[in-house]
Amino acid sequence: MEEIMKHPDELYPLMKLMLSAKRVQKKTSGWLLRPHWAFCYVTLRKVSRSFALVIQQLPSDLRDVVCVYYLVLRALDTVEDDTSLATEIRVPILKDFYCHLHDPEWHFSCGTMAFKVLMDQFHHVSTAFLELDTNYQEVIKDIIKRMGEGMAKFLCKEVETIDNYNEYCHYAAGLCGLGLSKLFYASGREDLAPESLSISMGLFLQKISIIRDYLEDINEVPKCRIFWPRQIWSKYVNKLEDFKYEENSVKAVQCLNEMVTNALLHVEDCLVYMSNLRDPAIFQFCAIPQVINMGNLTMYYNNVEIFKGSVEMRRGLCAKIIDQTRTMADVYGAFFDFCCIMESKVDRDDPNATSTLKRLEAISKTCKDSGTLINRRRSIGNSLSTYFYKIGG
Repeated sequence: MEEIMKHPDELYPLMKLMLSAKRVQKKTSGWLLRPHWAFCYVTLRKVSRSFALVIQQLPSDLRDVVCVYYLVLRALDTVEDDTSLATEIRVPILKDFYCHLHDPEWHFSCGTMAFKVLMDQFHHVSTAFLELDTNYQEVIKDIIKRMGEGMAKFLCKEVETIDNYNEYCHYAAGLCGLGLSKLFYASGREDLAPESLSISMGLFLQKISIIRDYLEDINEVPKCRIFWPRQIWSKYVNKLEDFKYEENSVKAVQCLNEMVTNALLHVEDCLVYMSNLRDPAIFQFCAIPQVINMGNLTMYYNNVEIFKGSVEMRRGLCAKIIDQTRTMADVYGAFFDFCCIMESKVDRDDPNATSTLKRLEAISKTCKDSGTLINRRRSIGNSLSTYFYKIGG
């Protein structure tokens, strides 16, 4: 409530979001009478509040498919992420995970909190999966098989080079984006998007998550997780964990800025992908996370707080973005303004300044060339600019 009092302009979007959630609950009340679907939707809110909000944009039949798809992905991630389990235990589970989707009795104990509940009661997800149309099942199985094999590969391999980094992100999220495109196509609502564009949608989000989770991953017990590529961080320090220490803060921020610049490589593909979507509901489902994460990237850039703790966008700001992301013009406007904000934060002495500015200039040009920035209403990025300046330093 204190945050709302400080930012009263976020109250209306938050109220709209809450009402929307209640409407979705009414629409899915038939499913919720069945315990496996009740488990899926309740668990979805627990393992990812943000995704549970965004999935509301989808029509009910596709919403059920994507709900199951996301829970299967989260279960796969839970196996990968549980460093308390030996590698030799996790590898076969990851490789064979797709086979267990047809076994409504299968479960595997790992993870913590809501993720442990998901794994212990995975039979609910399998039961829901088996109720999906066969064409949806085949898409999900194929993606999970490929992701599981890739994740297993990187349990036994370090992320040394930028090529390794791109390959890992491909397995962890690029294939997720490809799967979503295939599910949209199977629904008959969209044409099949080019594979490279679908993958870029996932890569962009995954690289932002890896940047955000630096401290959580490096402090993971019993063993840290390292996803930042050695080819980048070794320019600045001898060990990745050195970024945690105050005496390395300048080098840490310089490395961070190079990581952000690398993530920006995927933005133009993402804009092309979103501009080709036909269905308004699918467009909002895809566009909202991209806009939110471009905002997150703007917050992270040149921000030493990434190495000290969590840097998160307020729920009210997320609600505002959800409310204001309706058309491709909104997306172009937000990305353009976020580029302007990030550009204003570039330190010309930063070793990556030229590369960063070149990337931002290319993205800004794409937005301007769309012809939608003229006579536009106040955009998302512009309305949030004061917040980002404050957070980003």
